[in-house]
Amino acid sequence: MTRLLAIDTSSAWCSVALSLGEEAPRIRHESVSAGASQLLLPWINDLLTQANLRLENLDAIAVGIGPGAFTGVRLGIAAAQGLAIASKLPVLPVASLDAIAAQVIHSPRFLQLQAKHFVIAIDARMDEVYWAKYAYDANNPSSATRLGQIYLCKPEQIDLSGAQYIAGSAIKAYGTRLFAQEDISIDAQDADLGISASGILSCAKQMFKHHLAVDVHRLEPLYVRDKVALTTDERNALFNKGATS
Repeated sequence: MTRLLAIDTSSAWCSVALSLGEEAPRIRHESVSAGASQLLLPWINDLLTQANLRLENLDAIAVGIGPGAFTGVRLGIAAAQGLAIASKLPVLPVASLDAIAAQVIHSPRFLQLQAKHFVIAIDARMDEVYWAKYAYDANNPSSATRLGQIYLCKPEQIDLSGAQYIAGSAIKAYGTRLFAQEDISIDAQDADLGISASGILSCAKQMFKHHLAVDVHRLEPLYVRDKVALTTDERNALFNKGATS
């Protein structure tokens, strides 16, 4: 029986899930804004206590590595590192968009449409979106395959060509701006599905099955945006350019 703990704090939600083989996972998932740092470890302890388990009884710890809120991503990774080092467990790093994709392929609307290609797009703030393309094979219903990397761009620049379905917070954040180049029917949109430990857990199960757990010292955040602010020199250069134009 594979025993996995999944953690995600990359958004405004604090999310923890515990999987014990074929049993239904135990999940705690709540919107907490900035309170995740105080709740995460107590929630983990509660789930383990309910299952009558100790941390060292687990097989691995899965954690969302982003992209997402900078502080939240760092919190989840730091917690996973501390727990994994203390219990000598390997870790399973899961990208946020992959976790959302893992939830999409089990949603009734998606299955009804029989979509084979879809896009996950989440609000990256700063008038940008994180997005990635995925393929789904009904003959392998347990997972979706990401096609290429996770991208960052303006909402109007997202590539929806070939996509039959789209999900993620970017739909509510940017609306029709996402469909400047390609349109997707409202019936093939899920604006409410977001990152959770449930999605992290789904990905982690597949990763563990394929021996993709890594040593805790290799755990790092996934930074798609490598620049979040201008330097003083860059701001001054833009100001001077505007003043002289």
